Amino acid sequence: MRAVIQRVKKASVEVDNKIVGSVNKGLLVFLACKKDDTVDMTKTLAEKIVNFRIFKDENEKMNLSTLDVNAEILVVSQFTLYADTKKGRRPAFINLMEPKKANEMYEEFIKDIKGFNVKVQTGIFAADMQVSLINDGPVTFIIEV
Repeated sequence: MRAVIQRVKKASVEVDNKIVGSVNKGLLVFLACKKDDTVDMTKTLAEKIVNFRIFKDENEKMNLSTLDVNAEILVVSQFTLYADTKKGRRPAFINLMEPKKANEMYEEFIKDIKGFNVKVQTGIFAADMQVSLINDGPVTFIIEV
């Protein structure tokens, strides 16, 4: 599993001109699954993200986690994170998990995040989404388990 996480002042996701998810101070998490990922990975990734210390403390150091600052998380599925771009000019998606199973993993990851009592909003799996954000920093990390 791969996640791109961005610390945001606010973020939202829109489908068919309707906002389906939005957060204020927190994280925007783009999530992708590859063929051999397992359900155990969703728990590991969720725990890593909610405890990842990327919010500033009183000394302006990145030393606080989502749990420490009561931040919100917006989760958006993004299969393109596993695009193979090594050859040619068109991305290949041969390593992706098939959509039905990937959706199950996406839902499991969301459930795991909610298990930490974090406010979670989401996009819609496999929908054409428009994502808006104000990146705080900017602060962006790639996490893979």
